[in-house]
Amino acid sequence: MALDPYLPQPATGPDGAAAPPYGTAPRDDSARRAELAAFLRSRRERITPEQVGLPRGARRRTPGLRREEVAHLGAVGVTWYTWLEQARDIHVSPQVLDAVARALLLDRAERSHLFALAGAVDPMPGRECTGVTRGLRQILEQLTPFPAVVQNSRFDILAYNRTYGRLMCDLDALPEEDRNCMWLAFTHPEWRACVGDLEGAMRVMAAKFRASMAEHVAEPAWKALVARLTEASPEFREIWAQHEVIRPVSSVKLFRHPRVGVLELTATSLWTGPNPGPKLLSYTPVDQTSRERLEQLAAEPAALAAV
Repeated sequence: MALDPYLPQPATGPDGAAAPPYGTAPRDDSARRAELAAFLRSRRERITPEQVGLPRGARRRTPGLRREEVAHLGAVGVTWYTWLEQARDIHVSPQVLDAVARALLLDRAERSHLFALAGAVDPMPGRECTGVTRGLRQILEQLTPFPAVVQNSRFDILAYNRTYGRLMCDLDALPEEDRNCMWLAFTHPEWRACVGDLEGAMRVMAAKFRASMAEHVAEPAWKALVARLTEASPEFREIWAQHEVIRPVSSVKLFRHPRVGVLELTATSLWTGPNPGPKLLSYTPVDQTSRERLEQLAAEPAALAAV
């Protein structure tokens, strides 16, 4: 199959075979190339043809996608992608790596790992546009000691004040890719321990997520989150397979904080853009005891909050 015509073509070696493009990598990079090859294979094998709109066919033996299917989805040459999975001594352009990352539905952490293993600089390392303005961040801080957060319909945590950052775990200590309420509710022990009705919360979140995803079914970030949760959480796999719909729930939430005790809070959502776009979610105390405990939590030194 011909290589991508928009990329430099490899030269032909003495034996008539195509020589690796972009020069030769140092010999001591063999371990990194092997790790890159294994990583690509693992990501390819986890994706079903149905996830990317391809027919499965009756004679498929390869788990997940075939190499040529990944190359087709990324609009890159099959030979180039095959060399990557064979740990060949080659360098590829950041543009090819970007195309491969999109074809394999990599999330931000996986994409960063791909570029690190390839020894390349990501041309698009940017974060997703959160739409959190300076004014909205000021509103979040003014709501202290009440916990407040801005999140999108995928439950990504876009911004928060210091009380919310200490309510269920130390959010500041988490990598950015883990700051997602779905991920935390299904996988983070400290976060899960603080939620009063964890089972109910997980079911409602999964139902809301499924409803929101109907408008984003082709977007890699949504697919990647579902794949990540499916791999990490048996509870998520069970709930997700039930295709539950959203049902009414009480706006009063119960939290069990390890230092300040039980908190009863009323949740209020304010949409910052077209529904179901980003929203500002705030929690106000149901009683005086909960208010005093929120004030105690907000006043804690940062070092104590991280314990």
